[in-house]
Amino acid sequence: MIIKCCLAVAMLVLGTTTATAQQNAPIPVDTAAMDAHLRFLASDLLEGRAPATRGGRLATAYIAAQFQALGLEPAGANGSYFQPVSLVGMTPQPTFAWGKSGSPPEPLAYRDDFVAWAERPEADISATGDVVFVGYGIHAPEWQWDDYKGIDLHGKILLMLVNDPGLVDTTVFLGKILTYYGRWTYKLEEAARQGAAGAILIHTTESATYPWEVVRGSWSVEQFKLDQPRSPSLAVAGWVQESVARAALSTGGLNLDSLARAAARRDFRPVVTGLQAQLHVQSALRHVASENVAARLPGRDAHLASQVVLITAHWDHKGIGPAIRGDSIYNGAEDNASGVAAILGVAKTLTQMPRAARSILFVATTAEESGLLGSEAYVQQPLVALANTAAVLNLDVTNVRGATRDIGARGSDRSTLGAVLEAAARAEAMTVESEPDLRGTFFRSDHFPLARAGVPGLSIYAGDDFVGRPKGWGQEQENIYNQQRYHQPSDEYQPTFRYAGMAQEVRVTVRAARAIANDPAMPRWLRSSEFQRPQS
Repeated sequence: MIIKCCLAVAMLVLGTTTATAQQNAPIPVDTAAMDAHLRFLASDLLEGRAPATRGGRLATAYIAAQFQALGLEPAGANGSYFQPVSLVGMTPQPTFAWGKSGSPPEPLAYRDDFVAWAERPEADISATGDVVFVGYGIHAPEWQWDDYKGIDLHGKILLMLVNDPGLVDTTVFLGKILTYYGRWTYKLEEAARQGAAGAILIHTTESATYPWEVVRGSWSVEQFKLDQPRSPSLAVAGWVQESVARAALSTGGLNLDSLARAAARRDFRPVVTGLQAQLHVQSALRHVASENVAARLPGRDAHLASQVVLITAHWDHKGIGPAIRGDSIYNGAEDNASGVAAILGVAKTLTQMPRAARSILFVATTAEESGLLGSEAYVQQPLVALANTAAVLNLDVTNVRGATRDIGARGSDRSTLGAVLEAAARAEAMTVESEPDLRGTFFRSDHFPLARAGVPGLSIYAGDDFVGRPKGWGQEQENIYNQQRYHQPSDEYQPTFRYAGMAQEVRVTVRAARAIANDPAMPRWLRSSEFQRPQS
């Protein structure tokens, strides 16, 4: 009996030791392959990987071929690696003039003073009307905030600030942490619900979190929308430089600084500016087919294999746009050829490991840069029911600057996935960064439509404590990227890219994915989160 007990204890200790050793065992990552993927996807040959272009089709064919080479099952339509996404492309040629009512309107310079686009897929669309300043353009009952105050704004052109009032008053909303109410996408959605004809966003680098060069490059190229009815919708929308808005408002005796201060209070009411605006957008329309690229690594458990852990990265970028310093190809090396290289790295590593209980579903999405459209299309027609989707792990702009001591993930404070991430990071001798989300990054990538549909998600990103670099170097590099390369032709492949940090992100993603896939329980949102799974 004593011998049997000793044997049982020894076997238990050995099993626990073996499991712990496997859990913390080094995970091999092929950094040379990731460099090759990034180099190809960011090359001029692919012309910026815009959806439904030759370069975009080359990108999706390449990703599908890589999934096939890894032995992953096709997870798309008709036994293929592709999930069709119908889009309508609109290349805008807008004009915008405004001025004091009764006076000749002053035309603005496209790209220098403003950008504008059609919100409906129409070749010729206009909006003319009185300009009403609506502060931050927010209706948020849970924050006791309503910039609209029930005023009838049907047919009006709404002029609004970007971000939310917490930017200037840290006692409201989440302070300087950007909420979804601060995102330009929300503001257009709400303006449409208010019955407006058009919406104009006032740009500053601080409030938008990116410079005018990003606006000019992003919104003057072909814009995409899902090719399906939308109701309600604006006719037109656009951005205007702060100095231009300030000058126009002054003709009506209004001061933009005074208006902005008033907008930061709960008692703000819409202000009729005395301006009239004329927006006209002619668009070259294309009804086109694009695609998400999807592949599946089957799970081993008879009961759980029908459920999936979803791993995403968008393959698209901005294509060919306005030339900056003689270069018109927006290569999108870091955004997001790096994420595709990483997802292929994750896939390769997982195929070399024992199968997890749940299946792993890899989806490289289209048209993220046009408003998370590939992900939104996936939510509308999921390849695996969202109720059977345990979690989504998203990779967007991964680390090409070297190893870090920390790692982060947007959404880690919203669900039980935060604990999963911490365990995965610990296994890699890393800490989890907990910097506030000042740029609203959680709302800006492909996990977000899934989160809104109830699927817990993380968007994993590099830390800023770089090995062998002085304190602050990582944040400095991120600022340089956001100001000088983000959504600009200068986001190109560099032979100086270093992949130790991307390998860390891959290993943490692999560990997190396997932990989720092997846990009998589904991840869940915290009770404090604004997201929850639908009640079955």
